[in-house]
Amino acid sequence: MKPIQSTLLAPAPHGFFTRKDGVSSGIYDSLNCGFGSDDETENVAQNREKVAKMLGLKVEHLISTHQFHSTDVITITEPTVYRPNVMADAMVTNQPKTGLGVLTADCAPVLFYDPGAQVVGAAHAGWRGALEGVIEATISAMINLGAKRDHISATIGPCIRQDAYEVGPEFVDTFVENTSDFARFFKPYPSGNAHFDLPSFVLFRLQEQGLAAATRTGNCTYTEHADFYSYRRNTHRGISDYGRQISVITLPDRP
Repeated sequence: MKPIQSTLLAPAPHGFFTRKDGVSSGIYDSLNCGFGSDDETENVAQNREKVAKMLGLKVEHLISTHQFHSTDVITITEPTVYRPNVMADAMVTNQPKTGLGVLTADCAPVLFYDPGAQVVGAAHAGWRGALEGVIEATISAMINLGAKRDHISATIGPCIRQDAYEVGPEFVDTFVENTSDFARFFKPYPSGNAHFDLPSFVLFRLQEQGLAAATRTGNCTYTEHADFYSYRRNTHRGISDYGRQISVITLPDRP
C-alpha cells in the first residue's frame, strides 16, 4: 500500500490512503473504509485491517467517528477501541498505538502533529465545519493535551478542488455574510454560478492559527477518479452511493 504522506508529519506514522489496494468491488473498488456505505461490511472490515497493519496498529485501535459536519472533537486520553456511531468530526490523542482516522469523499481530511508534546489530531473539514470552526476546535483540544500552537504542523489531504466545486449564490452568501474577505475563495464561472476553493479556505484557517507549518497534498478527489472516491462525482453520474477513503495518523513508537 502506498498512501500519500507529508514530510511535515514525520516521524508520526500516517497516511492519506487512496482507494487502491483493497478488497471491495463495483463502485466501492477497492479500499473502501466507510461502514456508512452500502458496501459489504466484511469488505470494509478487511480494508480497515489492511490500513491498520500498514501503520503498525491493531484494527480495533483504528478509531473513526460518525461524522456530521460539526465542530465536535473527541479527546482520547486512555487506551481506546473502535466503537461505531460515536459522533464527532475531529479527534486528538496523546496515546500511543491509537490511530485517528478521518473518512472523506470530497471533504478535506486534516492531520496534525506536535512532536514535542507527542500529540496528534485528525479533523474532517467540509465547508460547514471549516467555516464554523472545526480546525480551531481541534487545535484547542490538542493544546489542552499539552501541545503548543507554534509546534503543531498540519497537512490537508486529498479533497475536491475549485474547478469541480460549483455552488449556488446562497452558498456564497453564507460565507461573505460572515466575512466579506471570504469572497476571494470563490471564482465566477460562465454558468453564472461560482466555484468554491475548499482546500485554500481550509489552509487559510490553519494559517490563521499561527502553527509551525501547514500545507496540502494538492490532490483532487473529483477529477482523479482512479485514485479517490467522490460523492459529487457519483452524484453527477447518477450513482446513489460511494466509498470513503481514510486518512490516519498515530504517534511514533516511544524509545
